[in-house]
Amino acid sequence: MRPLRYSINVTLDGCCHHEAGLPPDEESMRYWTAEMERADALLFGRVTYQMMESAWRKPATGSWPDWMDEWQVPFAEAIDRAKKYVVSSTLSAVDWNAELLRGDLGTAVERLKQEPGEGLWVGGVTLPLALADLGLIDEYELVVQPVLAGHGPTLLSGLRERIRLEPVDRRELRSGAVAQRYRPAHAPA
Repeated sequence: MRPLRYSINVTLDGCCHHEAGLPPDEESMRYWTAEMERADALLFGRVTYQMMESAWRKPATGSWPDWMDEWQVPFAEAIDRAKKYVVSSTLSAVDWNAELLRGDLGTAVERLKQEPGEGLWVGGVTLPLALADLGLIDEYELVVQPVLAGHGPTLLSGLRERIRLEPVDRRELRSGAVAQRYRPAHAPA
């Protein structure tokens, strides 16, 4: 069974809006590239899928845009080529190496987890909340930014039940951000 990893940047006060933290730097992009390459497929809700596609899909020209620094290209290539599953009740079709995930969310994601491989990666805000409520997330990976946003969507806001986590890994980045990985703690027998 392949694990489902939820990965996201978050500010110190819990804001998970993609523009609230520090701008990406070379070290953080290398970190996220390596994490994305650990996944067999990416799982997105509609909003995250469209946001990522608009930023990271390789243009039809075959050349990356001028705004992209050379150190961003490995991340762009990793996400561009990745298999993607999109959960949406409003989209009728997707492309960019993606397919729509239809039907019951829990059943569909359990089916994906049963397939052989290294793991699935989910990002965003709304879809991970639903997956956490269903108990389907096997690992939480947060890159905590040394920023207080003071506003914006907060991480897993509205979670139905508390989920106790145990630390798996921790890495400090030169920017002051801290990458932390956790797994749900199992109740003592």
